[in-house]
Amino acid sequence: MRLTIFGATGGTGIQLVRQALEEGHDVTAVVRDPARLGAPAHERLRVVTADVTDAAAIGPAVEGADAVLSALGPRGRGPATICRDGARAIIEAMGKAGVRRLVVCSAAGAFTDTGDGLLTRYVVKPLILNRLLKDAFEDMRHCEREVRDSDLDWTLVRPPRLLDKEATGRYRTATDINLRGGRSISRADLAACMLGVIGDDDSIRHHVSVAY
Repeated sequence: MRLTIFGATGGTGIQLVRQALEEGHDVTAVVRDPARLGAPAHERLRVVTADVTDAAAIGPAVEGADAVLSALGPRGRGPATICRDGARAIIEAMGKAGVRRLVVCSAAGAFTDTGDGLLTRYVVKPLILNRLLKDAFEDMRHCEREVRDSDLDWTLVRPPRLLDKEATGRYRTATDINLRGGRSISRADLAACMLGVIGDDDSIRHHVSVAY
């Protein structure tokens, strides 16, 4: 498949690029600074330097793709709009290019539902996580609204705390509900999950929670 990956220089994005190449896909990695892309040169890797919030600038990177994956996320704390602005531009560029499949990395901590245990639902998320990560989570919620309001074949993937560990292949998923007790996952396993849902038609227009 021909995949376009946004946020390719981040921890999850680098894993997406590496694993996609290992699986035999043709990859277009969209970056602001090519020097930060932690992946060696590869005959099936094309690196495009562009502002992800500019739909016209990223248009050539999206054109001809079978699927687009976004691992965009804010860096550090404080007000952030990269997720929502990036999603808006990506959706516009995909619409113009006639590309339909979109997989976006979100965050489980930004959302509470009946899948959460009582402590998580009423204490951990509202009183701890949503205070510590208020701006990042607000950006992610806006991003999800942008994606959900589009007419694309989207899937939102919601991980909990991310770890810099190797892939295990042993993770759980749930559709349209949070995973009880799901506290962490490695970026490598998250990337594997995101790549895995591309061909899963049952995940289209749903969110998928993933965790150990």
